[in-house]
Amino acid sequence: MTFGHFAYANHSSRFLAAPELDKQPFAVAGVPFDGAVTHRPGARFGPHEIRRASLMLCDGIHPHFDVTPLGLLGDAYDMRLPNASPLSEVRAHIQHQAALLMAQHHCVFLGGDHSVTLPLLRAAHAQHGELALVHFDAHCDTWVDHFGEPSGHGTWTYEAIAEGLVSPMHTVQIGLRSSGERAAREYVQDQGGLIFTARQLRGLDGAALQPVIAEIVSRLQGRPCYITVDIDCLDPAFAPGTGTPEPGGLSSSQVLTLLEELSVLDCIGMDCVEVAPAYDHAELTSTAAATLVWTYLCGQVAKRR
Repeated sequence: MTFGHFAYANHSSRFLAAPELDKQPFAVAGVPFDGAVTHRPGARFGPHEIRRASLMLCDGIHPHFDVTPLGLLGDAYDMRLPNASPLSEVRAHIQHQAALLMAQHHCVFLGGDHSVTLPLLRAAHAQHGELALVHFDAHCDTWVDHFGEPSGHGTWTYEAIAEGLVSPMHTVQIGLRSSGERAAREYVQDQGGLIFTARQLRGLDGAALQPVIAEIVSRLQGRPCYITVDIDCLDPAFAPGTGTPEPGGLSSSQVLTLLEELSVLDCIGMDCVEVAPAYDHAELTSTAAATLVWTYLCGQVAKRR
C-alpha cells in the first residue's frame, strides 16, 4: 500500500532504504503538511529529509536492542494531502489514510507540523479505544485557540483530551519549557496527567533518569500508548532545524534513553514532527529525527523477538 508521489519511488528516498510497503508488520509514512504553524514554515519537507538522513544507519542494527527493523519494515511514502484546503479537511484526509495503514501495520508517521497528530490520534482511537499518550515537546500544545484560530499545532493536545481520544490520567508530557500562561502550561497536570519539564530533567541522564522512567511506566503500562515526538523537545544545539526553537531543551542522549526504556509500554504507534530542513545545519535535526524513529522501531521489533 502506497500513498506517495512517484518522485519518491526509489530506494534513496525510503526510510532505511526499506522496500515499498506491502505486508510488512511495520510501516513508515510521511505527512507533509505545515499549514498550521505559528512561526517558521517548512516542516512539510521534513519527511523526505528524515528518510535521507536515515540512510547513514547502514545495516540498521541497533547497538542496544541488537535488532534491525529491516525485513519487517515498509515505506508507504507520503500521504497525498490538499495543502491549500482548510485544516479540518486536511485532517480528514490524514485520518482516513492513517486508518487504512493502522488497520494492517504498526505505523510511524513523519511530519509535518504538530497539528497532524490530532487526526492520527483519531484514527488510532477508532482502532484501539482511549489511549495513553507520551508527548515530547518544548511546548504544551494545550492552548484553547491558536492566535484567534480555533485549532492549530498548539491546540491538538487540548483537543485530544477534550474529544476523549487520550486519557488525561495517562498523558505524559516531557521537555516543556516555552513561555505561556499557567492554565495552558499545566493543563495536563491539572487534568491528572504527568509533566516533566526540561528544567526538572536538567542534568539527568542514564541511570539518573530511571525514577522518571519508572513513574511513567507504572502510570501507563497496560494501556495502548501513542508516542509523539516534536523535534523541538531537543535543545536547538541538537536540533536547530525546526519552526519554533526553544533554548534550554533536552539532549539527544536523554530522549534516546527515554525512548529505549519506554519501549516496554504497549505502544501502538509514533510520530516525529516539526523537522523544518530549511533551518537545519549539517543535517543535525534530520539525523536526530531519523535516529529517534529508528530507535523506536528497534524497540518494538525487539519486543516481537
